This record gives sequence, C-alpha cells and structure tokens, in this order.
Amino acid sequence: MLQLIEAGKRFGPKLLFENVSWQLTPVERTGLVGGNGTGKSTLLRILAGIDGLDYGRLEQTSGMTIGYLPQDGLQLCGRTVFEECLSVFAATHALQEQMESLSAQMSTLPPDSPEYTQIANRFAHMQTQFHVQDGYTLEAQVGAVLTGLGFSKQDWARQAEEFSGGWQMRIALAKLLLQKPTLLLLDEPTNHLDIEARNWLEEYLQQYPYAFVVISHDRYFLDVTVRKTVEIWNRGLHVYSGNYEKYLQQKAERKAQLEANYRNQREQIEHLEAFITRFRAQATKARQVQSRVKELERIERIELPPEEPVVHFTFPQPPPSGRAVAEVQHLSKSYGDLNVLSDISFTIERGDRVALVGPNGAGKSTLIGLLAGSHAPTAGTIRLGHNVTMSYFAQDQYKALDPEAHMLDDIGAAAPRIPQVQLRSLLGCFLFSGDDVFKPIGVLSGGERNRYALARLLVSPANFLLLDEPTNHLDLHAKEVLLQALRNFSGTILFVSHDRLFMDELATRVFEVRDHALRVYPGNYEDYLRHGENLRQQEKQTPLEAQKEAQKKSPAGNLSSAPTPATTGLSTLPQEEKPFAASPVKRVNPIRKRQMEERCAELEEHIPRLEAAMQTAEQGMAIFVSAEQTQTLLRQLDQLRQDHAAALAEWESLALQLEEQATLS
Repeated sequence: MLQLIEAGKRFGPKLLFENVSWQLTPVERTGLVGGNGTGKSTLLRILAGIDGLDYGRLEQTSGMTIGYLPQDGLQLCGRTVFEECLSVFAATHALQEQMESLSAQMSTLPPDSPEYTQIANRFAHMQTQFHVQDGYTLEAQVGAVLTGLGFSKQDWARQAEEFSGGWQMRIALAKLLLQKPTLLLLDEPTNHLDIEARNWLEEYLQQYPYAFVVISHDRYFLDVTVRKTVEIWNRGLHVYSGNYEKYLQQKAERKAQLEANYRNQREQIEHLEAFITRFRAQATKARQVQSRVKELERIERIELPPEEPVVHFTFPQPPPSGRAVAEVQHLSKSYGDLNVLSDISFTIERGDRVALVGPNGAGKSTLIGLLAGSHAPTAGTIRLGHNVTMSYFAQDQYKALDPEAHMLDDIGAAAPRIPQVQLRSLLGCFLFSGDDVFKPIGVLSGGERNRYALARLLVSPANFLLLDEPTNHLDLHAKEVLLQALRNFSGTILFVSHDRLFMDELATRVFEVRDHALRVYPGNYEDYLRHGENLRQQEKQTPLEAQKEAQKKSPAGNLSSAPTPATTGLSTLPQEEKPFAASPVKRVNPIRKRQMEERCAELEEHIPRLEAAMQTAEQGMAIFVSAEQTQTLLRQLDQLRQDHAAALAEWESLALQLEEQATLS
C-alpha cells in the first residue's frame, strides 16, 4: 500500500535515519517508537507527503487516502463544531443535492416520457451511491464521534474558534476519524484527551477497518491498539511483531543474542590473531597463516550499538506524617450558580496513592485545588493531619516559576544536597539535555516549563503530594522515571492522570468525581473499571435475574468453596454494596495479567505445602498424647483445610481467567 525504499533523512547536520525500507500493508496497526529527537514525527510527515526524503523514495498505490494528525498547531474557525465535522462529507452532500435536483426535475415531467426515464435511472444510480456512502447516517456518525471524544450536545452548536488548542485538536481528530482514510497517521493523539476519551479512542481504533500508524507516549494505549512496533534507533528502522510489551521483550532478546554473537566473534577473532602472531615467522606455517589472514579479513565485524542511558531517581524521603493525612467533611464548592461539588466526605491516610478520576469538567482539578488551599470551599471543612506538609503541582504550575532564573541554578537551589551530576541526569529524563539546562526558564514553552516544574518538585517533595496531570508532556522514559520514583516514595499522593498504565501501576485507591459527588473504590484503575462493569451488569438485570444471581452467591445457593476478597487479593467495594453480577470476559491489561500469573505460580507452590501440613497434622492426631494436644491439632487441621480450600478455589479462578485471556490473544 505504501513503501519506503532505501530512504534517508537529515535534520540540519543530524542524520535521523539512512537506508531504511518499510512496507505498510492495508491492515497495518503500527506503533512508531523511539527516543526523543530520533525522527518519529518527521517520518510520519514523510509518510503523509508533507516532508520529502533526502534520498531514497516513497511509493504508494493508486486510490489510497492518507489522513494525518499533527501534535498541535491546527486552528479551525468559521463553523460550528457539528458543521466542521459534517464538512468532511462534502462529496456525499454534493451527491444529495444532485439527487434533490433530479427529484425536482422528475416532478415536472410526465412519467412516461423518455426524459423522465433517463433522469430516473440517473437518480437510482446516485441513490445507490448515497446509500453505499452511508449518506442517511452522517449526522448520527458525527454525533457518535463527538460524544466519544468528550463533546457535550451543547458544544456541538458552539463555534469552533471558541475552543482552546487542546479541544481544537479533538475536533481535528474527529474529522479524521469520520473521513476514514485508508492510512491514518496519528502523532500523539492522546495528548489532549481525558481518560474516558482515550478509552473510547482505543475501542474505535481496535475496530478501524483500515491501516494506521500512531506515535504515543501512553504505553497502555500502544499495548491495546497496535499489532506491530517499529522503532527508530541507531539511524535505522527496527520492526517487531506485537504490541509495546512484546516489543520490549523482543528487543531484550535481540540485544542478548547480539551480545552473544559479539562475544563468540571476538573469541574467533582472538583465536585467529593468536595463531597468526604465533606462526607468522615460521616458513612451514606460511600457507596456514595466509589462510587465517584471509579468513580474518572476510569476517564482517559485529558492532554493539551504544548503550541507552538508564536513569534511576529516588526521592529524598520526607519526614512521616500522622496516620490521617486529610479529613474532608461535607465539602461543597460552587461558582455562582454552577455547583461543582456537593456534600462530599472522605479520609486520606498515610501511604495512600489516590487516583482522582471522572469526566472532563466534573471537578477533579477543583478538588485538588481545594485540598491545596488555592480555592476556598463554599461549605464543609478540610483538616490536615499531624505533621503534614504539602506540595502541589498544578496544570499551569509553570506560572509560579521565576522566568529570569536559569534551570540548573534554580533546581540546585531547591535541592542543595543533591549533586549537580544527578540533577542534570534528572533534567535529561525530562528532555533537557546538553546546554538546555543553562537556559532561562522564561524562554521555555508552556509544556517545557511544566516539565521543569515537575522535575523541580521531585527534588524536594513534601510528605503529601497533590499532582494534577503530572504525566502531560512526558515521553515514555520520563514517565517510567517518574513512576518508579513515586512508587518508592514513602509519603502520600493524590493525583490526576490520563495515563492508564500510570494509574494501574501507582494507585491503591480510586476517587471518582461524578455528578457533584465522590465515590471511593479500593484498588487501582483496573479494579475500578471492573467494579463499574459489574454495576452496569447489575443495572441491566431484571428483578428475577438479580434474585437468581443473589441465590447463586449466597452460602445456601453455592456449596462450593468460592474465592474471597481476602484470598484472591482483588479489591472489592465496601461491604454495604450489593453483590456484583458476573461480568463478561474482557481483556485485562498486561500488568494485571502478569500479577495474575505471578499469584497463580505462588499458589501452585503454596497448595502442596498446605497439603503436606494437613498430612502431618493427621498423622499427629493418630498418636494420642493428651486431650488438649488433640484439640489443638484438630483446630490446626480445620484451619489448614479452610486455607487449602480457599487457596485451591483462588487458583482455579485465576487459572480459568488466564485461560479465557489466552483465547482472546
């Protein structure tokens, strides 16, 4: 469909890639990855026909259409949001107008005239084309895409120029998805999407009928949408089958194989060189020496590529706080007639890592601002616990920075005990390398200043962190550094993020803000989604179905041993919630699947130990020593049997879930 042949591209004096070949198939589902500055966006622009190659060529089949979404910079104006999206169907609208014109002509002609027959035939042909182009569902298609990307019905009638840059990019994305080009090129499409819009886009791309290539710094998004990963590395294109997780595995395997081949070749070269050196002066060995010299010259030397830098950063650990970090009672917040939060109460305890989720505009940033003290509540109280110190990272945190200060000096003043080498490594993780670290903060863009503000916060954290969108503007490597640092952080965290993997890996509780209220869920984001799916299934049940389901889950209705929350390790809603209905088979994310596999392996080792302990207890009871000892052994045996039944039930449940996941792969 599209093919790069021996292509090369320079950016100024820097060579991005050379002698690369890549063929895109009609069903391509590819993630384009690589370090910052390796040329991912440039390659996407080349595929879109916007930039040219310095050498090599790009070939494409006739009739294919290409749609390209840049990272930013698009401005739309002059039409409402709905009209802007409908404009992609200009050809279909023109066909509809021609049909209306033909219909008007037919109404003035006698049905038995030759002119009527000729026009009727043209009308029938156009009507068939109109039907093939889904002309009768255009408005429904536009409404579905706009709703999925987070636009309310009130937004549809607003002028496009009224929206900010991020929402402008959403409109541009909606137009591309409605056009359905045969090759869709998306450069960071999730940058301006909240978590619900990202989830919708993931499902849309999974069902997309044509090919797409996507650049994204959202690892979970890549894991669930792509089937092939292409990495720009060391001035070449390296193709891996599978999603991002499989790419990491295959890359590690390739690297290990290359290093093994390099070691074997070095041994071979050293052996040949030793033979040549030893027998070079002996005339009787001249033929063998010459043979070894020629063999040495024929060897194509393996070169190990430069090691990719790995940076680990550890927070300076803050002094511990009291057990209760924040207690909120009957909190409400309104802006004039607009009610954002109404009568919410919750407690955050030391060590909690709380993910704050909810639709756009629900009040997540407002709640963080209330806890940080930047907003005053309309009603209710917020009480911080003993010895609690707070650091707040807002979406516009860069506004609090000194524009005249230089980055390295400023961050050094914030963390005088951290060596400058480590500070420069941290800034490098956040995409500030070389002489960039000496720049004044005022010359940085808004995204760059926010990245710097986050790095500055990391070097001197308080014991209660409030983070509003900390993963914005970060690449995959920077997110990994941030995630690892936060996981090792001993304090308490409340954060908003639209990165699914980041929430799954970090959160221990989820607070959902919706409809002016707050609801608390234990576990990470995956657990939260599962709770929501179970609740939706319950809502769909008829009263009779709900009664049957409750009977199945009651002790009287189910005599088999069922895994409990305590044995499975999976989070549940508080006990006052109704029992959940069984949810349909659904693909879990790679992190959850790995946790399930590890737990299954633990149980496979633990169950035989329980069985051996049961056998030992039974043998002990066969020898009577005293009534007290017999009673003790009996209690131990009962407990072992209960533990064995629970562990066996949990193992069976996990094994069944893993089998179901295997069928989805």
